Amino acid sequence: MSNYRTQYERDLKIKGFSERTVGTYRRHVDSYLSHFRDEIDPQSSTQVKDFLHYLMQEKKVSRSYMHQCYSALKYFYTTTLNEDWGMMKIPRAKRTKKLPEILSREEVSNLLNVTRNIKHKAILMVTYSAGLRVSETASLKIRDIDSKSMAIKVCGGKGQKDRYTLLAATTLQFLRGYWQMYHPGSWLFEGRASSHSLNTSTLQRVFMKAKEKAGITKKVSMHSLRHAFATHLLEQGVDVHVVQRLLGHRSIATTMIYLHLKKESLMKVVSPLDFSSDEEKS
Repeated sequence: MSNYRTQYERDLKIKGFSERTVGTYRRHVDSYLSHFRDEIDPQSSTQVKDFLHYLMQEKKVSRSYMHQCYSALKYFYTTTLNEDWGMMKIPRAKRTKKLPEILSREEVSNLLNVTRNIKHKAILMVTYSAGLRVSETASLKIRDIDSKSMAIKVCGGKGQKDRYTLLAATTLQFLRGYWQMYHPGSWLFEGRASSHSLNTSTLQRVFMKAKEKAGITKKVSMHSLRHAFATHLLEQGVDVHVVQRLLGHRSIATTMIYLHLKKESLMKVVSPLDFSSDEEKS
């Protein structure tokens, strides 16, 4: 089975999955093969079902973990083992639909105001004002900042897709001050060695430190700045299809979740009970 492991990693890389996805999928398949001591029957669905049931009932893993594992095993069987996954009829666990907590404009402003380190503040400003994923912020290069078009080019985003998103005038002005102080070379946000960018765990720590200083108690992370970007744009009346393109979502359904988070619009809707009461009074 060690040969299968090598083939699987090769297949993932040929497909063009990111290094992070390759590592995650490989770990899931390693765990699966080790669970059965490398003795699996490629043409049977029983072991896959048993393993997924084991993860859910014994390991008590999250649904998101289950979905990751399902996708990893599906690619392993259909590509590396060349088996028909559809014929196996392996059920996928239902996703839980939980709305993320959203930072208000005031809370985002507080985050930025309490951040005194120029580099850290630049990181938070860019992430929020452009709606970037954490990995996208970490991967930004100087050449990706297009001041003439007031745009930021996101290279190799999720699904290895390039896109353009917003470069706020306020962000550009701040970045110019940041550049004069730090003089980054190739990467916009360099790590300790100028040849490497900051890693995503460092960016998360920057956010959590600012969150603590700002006194924000919501269960939010660096990714919440991206959620806030989308929600605040929709509250401003920006078309959902425009927001979809800025975020780099493949499906409009993914962007539609932010319509459920427009608290300002929701609060303006009159309950049918109150509407009926007003009619009776008139």
